Amino acid sequence: MGFNDAGFADTIAAVATAVAPGEGSVAIVRISGNEAEAIGRQLFAAPGQQSWESHRVLYGHVVDPASGERLDEALLLLMRAPRSFTREDVVELHCHGGLVAVQRVLELVLAAGARRALPGEFSQRAFLNGRLDLTRAEAISEMITARSRRAAQLAMAGLDGGLQLRIGALRERLLDQLAELEARVDFEEDLPPLDGAAVTAELAAVRVELEQLVAEARQGELLRRGLRVAIVGRPNVGKSSLLNLLSQRERAIVTDLPGTTRDLLESELVLDGVPLTLLDTAGIRPTSDRVEQLGIERSRAALAAADAVLLLFDLSAGWSLEDQALRELVPEGVVLLVAGNKADGAGLPVGLVPPGDGEPADVRFSALTGAGRDELVAELLRRCGAGCLEGVQVALNARQRDLAAAAALSLGAALEAAAQQLPWDFWTIDLRAAVRALGEITGEAVSEAVLDRVFSRFCIGK
Repeated sequence: MGFNDAGFADTIAAVATAVAPGEGSVAIVRISGNEAEAIGRQLFAAPGQQSWESHRVLYGHVVDPASGERLDEALLLLMRAPRSFTREDVVELHCHGGLVAVQRVLELVLAAGARRALPGEFSQRAFLNGRLDLTRAEAISEMITARSRRAAQLAMAGLDGGLQLRIGALRERLLDQLAELEARVDFEEDLPPLDGAAVTAELAAVRVELEQLVAEARQGELLRRGLRVAIVGRPNVGKSSLLNLLSQRERAIVTDLPGTTRDLLESELVLDGVPLTLLDTAGIRPTSDRVEQLGIERSRAALAAADAVLLLFDLSAGWSLEDQALRELVPEGVVLLVAGNKADGAGLPVGLVPPGDGEPADVRFSALTGAGRDELVAELLRRCGAGCLEGVQVALNARQRDLAAAAALSLGAALEAAAQQLPWDFWTIDLRAAVRALGEITGEAVSEAVLDRVFSRFCIGK
C-alpha cells in the first residue's frame, strides 16, 4: 500500500509521552494529518526569522489564538509527508511536562480542528500507509510494555523486521508451490510433469519451521507477560524471608510470630531475564482472627490464579501433615516446586535434591544466608518453561501464534491430501488457507476488524 492510499481525511492528536503529576520534564503533543502544519502555525509563535522547514526544530511559545495568552515555552518539530512515522504531515509540540500545561496545549490543538487520537491510531496509520508491516507495528507496542531487558530485545528484533522476514520467507516458499500446483490444475497437459514428492517435502519443511515458531511462542509469552508465582507454606517457614531475598529489599515484615503476614503481598522483579510477580501469601492455618482469615482466603485464591506455586516447608522441623495438606491444595496444571528452607539449621546441603531419594523437597536453600537461591530460581524457571530463553531470537505473540498454528494445520491437511493421492486442486485448497494465515500475521491479508482489535490494545499517542 502506497503513501496516502488509506486516504485519511481527518487530523488526529494526542499526548505521546507518559505524563504523571510532578514527573517528567518534557511532554510531547503529536499531531498527524493534512491539517497538522496549519494547526501548528496557528498555535505556535516562533520569534525571529526561523524557517518552517521539514525536520527542523523551531523555538517559541504555544499561544491561545483567541486570547493571545502564552500557554507554554516549547519546541516545534515539523515532519512533512512522507518522511514521518505515519507518512502524513506530522507536528510535534515539545512542552514542559506535568499534567496541567500539556493538557491545555492538547485542548488548543483539538479546538483548532484536530480529533483526539484513538489508542494505537498513529501506528495504525503508519501500517495502512505502508510505513511498516503488522509485525513491526505490534513490536512497537511490545517495546513500550516490555517488563525486562530480554523482552525489550525480542521486541527490537521484531521492530527490525526479523519476524516479518522469517514469516515472509515461509509464505513465499508456499506461494511458489501453490503457483506450481495451480498451473497444473489449469494447464497440466502443456507443462512438464510435477514432482509431487518435491512439493510435499517443501510443504513438510515449512510445516516443521512453523511448528518450531509456535513452540517458541510460549517462551516469548513468558518474557512479555511474566509469571505469577505464589509462595505458600505454613506460618513461619520463611515465605516473607524468601520474598525479601529474591526482591533484594525488605518488602515483607519478618518475625518469629505465626500469622505476621495477614494479607497478600506482591513484589515485581526480574529473575534471569524473566519478569515475575511474587505473591507472599498469608500462612494457611486454622485461626479465629478475622483479619488473618481474610488473608488466608486471598492466599487460596492466589493459588488458583498463579502460574506456579513455590511450596515452602521447614527442613529443621521436617515434612508434616499440614505441609502435605497444602500440597494437595495446589490446582492441577499449576507448576509446583517444593522447596525446603532453613537448610543451615537442619545441617543439610543446599541445591537440587536428586530425584527418587524419597525426600519431599525438590530443592534445599536457606533464606537466612542466601545459600541455594540460584539453584531454586533456576529450577523454578526451568519447570515453567523459561529455563533457556537466550536462544530465542524472535517470538510470536498470541495472535501471531494462533495464525502460525492454523497455517501448520492447513499444511498438514494438504500433506494428507497428497498422501491419499488426491488431485492437485485438493492440495491447493489447504495450501491457500496456509498462505492466507501467514499473510494475516504480516498484514498482507487482514480484515479491518482484525486491525481494529490489534491496534486497540496500544496506548494512546502511539
